[in-house]
Amino acid sequence: MPQTHIQEHIDVIARHEQEFLANRTWSERLGDNIGAFAGSFPFVILHLLAFIFWFVVNTWHIFGIRQFDPPPYSLLGTLVAVEAILLASFILMRQSRMGKRADERDHLMLQILLLTEKEITAVLGVDRQIARKMGLESVANATELKELSQHTSIEDVAQTLRESLPETDQ
Repeated sequence: MPQTHIQEHIDVIARHEQEFLANRTWSERLGDNIGAFAGSFPFVILHLLAFIFWFVVNTWHIFGIRQFDPPPYSLLGTLVAVEAILLASFILMRQSRMGKRADERDHLMLQILLLTEKEITAVLGVDRQIARKMGLESVANATELKELSQHTSIEDVAQTLRESLPETDQ
C-alpha cells in the first residue's frame, strides 16, 4: 500500500478521534481529566504526602498546627471514603463513555467488513468470468472459488454463530 494511502487512513482515524474528543460536554471533559489524574503516579505521590502530613500533624503536633483528628483518624477515614465514592463515579463515567466510543468503532468496523465482503465477492465473480474467457474452466469452476464468489448472508452467519456458540451465564 503506497504511503499516501496509509497517511490518508491515519488522517481519517485521527480526525474521527479529534471530533469525538471535541464533542465532549464540559462535564465529560472534567470527568476525563479527573479520571486521568486519579490514575497517575503524581496522584499517588500527592496522597502519600497528604497522609504523611496528616499523621505527623495529628500524632506529634508539629508545624504549629493543633491536633484536629486524633487517632484513629476518623475524619481522614471519612474524607477518604467520600473521595473514593467520587473517584469511582468519575472513573465509571469515563469507562462508560469509552465503552460507547468502542461500540461506535465496532459498528464502523462492521460496516467496513460488510462492504469489504461485498466488494471481494464481486471481484471473485469477475475473476471467475475472466478465467472462463481465458479457457481456465477448472479455475472458474473450483468449488471453493464458486462458494466464495456467492453472496454471504450476514443473517445466516449470525444465526449459525448463535447456534454454534455455547450459552454463557450473564
